[in-house]
Amino acid sequence: MQPQPSGSSQEEYKLKDTKPQLGERWPYWGIRGSGGWIGGDRMISTYDLVEQMYYLYVRVVRAKDLPMNPLTGSCDPYVEVKLGNYKGKTRHFEKKTNPEWNQVFAFAKDKIQSTVLEVFLRDKEMVGRDDYLGRVSFDMHELPSRVPPDSPLAPQWYRLEDRHGESKLKGEVMLAVWIGTQADEAFPEAWHTEAASVQGEGVYNIRSKVYVSPKLWYLRVNVIEAQDVEPLDRSQPPQVFVKAQVGNQILKTKLCPVRTTNPFWNEDLLFVAAEPFEEHLVMTVENKVSSSKDEVVGKISLPLTTFPRRLDHRPIDSRWFNMERFGFGVLEGDRRNELKFSTRVHLRVCLEGGYHVLDEPTTYISDQRPTARQLWKQPIGILEVGILSAQGLLPMKTKDGRGTTDAYCVAKYGQKWVRTRTVIDSFTPKWNEQYTWEVYDPCTVITLGVFDNCHLGAAATAKDSRIGKVRIRLSTLEADRIYTHSYPLLVLQPSGLKKMGELQLAVRFTCLSLMSLIYLYTRPLLPKMHYIHPFTVTQLDSLRYQAMSIVAARLARAEPSLRKEVVEYMLDADSHSWSMRKSKANFFRIISLFSGMISMTRWLGEVCQWKNPATTILVHILYSILICYPELILPTIFLYMFLIGLWNYRYRPRHPVHMDTKLSWAESVHPDELDEEFDTFPTSKTTDVARMRYDKLRSVAGRIQTIVGDLASQGERLQTLLSWRDPRATSLFIIFCFIAAVVLYVTPFKMLAVLGGVYIFRHPRFRSKLPSVTSNFFRRLPSHAESLL
Repeated sequence: MQPQPSGSSQEEYKLKDTKPQLGERWPYWGIRGSGGWIGGDRMISTYDLVEQMYYLYVRVVRAKDLPMNPLTGSCDPYVEVKLGNYKGKTRHFEKKTNPEWNQVFAFAKDKIQSTVLEVFLRDKEMVGRDDYLGRVSFDMHELPSRVPPDSPLAPQWYRLEDRHGESKLKGEVMLAVWIGTQADEAFPEAWHTEAASVQGEGVYNIRSKVYVSPKLWYLRVNVIEAQDVEPLDRSQPPQVFVKAQVGNQILKTKLCPVRTTNPFWNEDLLFVAAEPFEEHLVMTVENKVSSSKDEVVGKISLPLTTFPRRLDHRPIDSRWFNMERFGFGVLEGDRRNELKFSTRVHLRVCLEGGYHVLDEPTTYISDQRPTARQLWKQPIGILEVGILSAQGLLPMKTKDGRGTTDAYCVAKYGQKWVRTRTVIDSFTPKWNEQYTWEVYDPCTVITLGVFDNCHLGAAATAKDSRIGKVRIRLSTLEADRIYTHSYPLLVLQPSGLKKMGELQLAVRFTCLSLMSLIYLYTRPLLPKMHYIHPFTVTQLDSLRYQAMSIVAARLARAEPSLRKEVVEYMLDADSHSWSMRKSKANFFRIISLFSGMISMTRWLGEVCQWKNPATTILVHILYSILICYPELILPTIFLYMFLIGLWNYRYRPRHPVHMDTKLSWAESVHPDELDEEFDTFPTSKTTDVARMRYDKLRSVAGRIQTIVGDLASQGERLQTLLSWRDPRATSLFIIFCFIAAVVLYVTPFKMLAVLGGVYIFRHPRFRSKLPSVTSNFFRRLPSHAESLL
């Protein structure tokens, strides 16, 4: 039995209600009536799932007529924006008096320590202090505010002043200064005070971004036959096979069973390809010379853009392709680099647009649409997610002798990925970013993961550490309701289950068409091509792995990159790996499915044993009514389920589902089982450890083998009833069947049902403790167990 965890740990792993101040509110800040901040509350519904964070924005556009340095005769200008102790700098230009930066600086309200904003222009010097060119200052109380969807604030030219603001200097700078929130269009690309310590290329790795997965296609290559295969050694006919390659994917047909120059296969090879198509389909016909040597007979390279795109199951026309090989022979000198006709191959190749390319497990799939856009339906809803903050994060790395965490959040639904900005050095990061997805099917799952950014000046080989993951199934959400909860971030490590913190979210699902939503519950989960021409389980696993690799490689090429380890964790790349813990969890899931049936059997046994005479009498009455009026049986069953459903409505889940540690069997997992789960494949453990685990697996498999054998024996005993393996048992059974047939023909069914009910519900004093005659007869029947070696 599973040991029960302590009450404190159970509460720690549960979902928690939160009450954040959602919606876009503009409170009073500064002097009322000063013309700066808007007084009172102003509500805007377009950004209403996050807590508003207020920022001072400074857009530095360009400068003109800057003075030259009298010593060097040039000007290398840059701008420094200063607010209190925070300073932000633009890049500098060499020998340019009319530079253009177009850079935005954002200063968080809660970190502002001054009432004066200063913008300095300086001339960068290679030696000594940078020269002062001028400045512009702003009173914080006089700044305008801007709320999207208002148009951007128009920048203005400002004359430069001296250090004391008493006189004007030569040169002007174009600036736009305003008060806004994180809903501003300038927010994602702006320089932030939260990341003031990040320099160089690390600045690009902290910005929030939206990514789109590449459009994936299944490439079906039907290798039919080849003709005129000419091996180098013509003394015997070739025994050939075809090898096809797309990128890193390599597949082979079976070896032709006969030696012939005109082999025939008619095999399908399936690949995953992504737009834009960068790889070619490279096919070779190879001769099996020996067990360790293959001889290339012919080769051809075909661009994927030349193949037709199929949207349904209608067949595609096949084509013959001439294959070529290099060289006429070793002794033919310069002619070895010429192309020579070798053979031709008969192919039927197409890009399948009617399938959905699976890059994640179907148990928590986030998209089910086919590849071809013309087959898409209209969206049935909108999913809005506000990624608010994280609480209680643990230190993920050490910096300057102390623990620190640079956290960011990634959300994936359908083809759209989002990445929040990285909050530097905080165990309670606040993102307050809101994102929207179109929903095409409610029976899908959105996945959110929190990671520690390890690329803020670190080595390129460093990997972003996983902090935790949350999944939310959309079908469990009520429409138009805002869910605000704090989700525990749980990670299973070799040392055991660990809570890494909590992720606070605000989620809302809006239904656009109720009838379309209801209609979807009657439709197949995947596009119809998955059922008309289904793939095998092995093919699906291989194709999913290839699709995941392609998605990870393409997203890693973005700027900032969504790294491979992040994509693999979000897509559950290791979901099919063996784990004793997962096996136990799935076994007890099956046991829980039969709990209702077991409870019903126990209740029926108590009725038959007259444990509660009143209940037994009521069951007798109901049974008699159903026997007299059999047409009421089905209506009674459906009415009973209807009433159960109404009764359970009051106990319906109030929160979205989350990671269940007890269901996952994670709270009481044995350390050796965890060590085995995190082991590499193939194993990296010593021989003794591998032998011990193998023996343990044999022990478990032995128990399963016994159960499967018992089930097989019961089925074989049923077959034995009429097979005459036991002549006496079969004779008794067929005589019984004949007598039963005669009795059932002449006796009314209702009378037999009443007699059967009276026998089943008879009082315990009329029962025997010995097994029934039927049970004794069945257990004596032979099976094939005695025929096993």
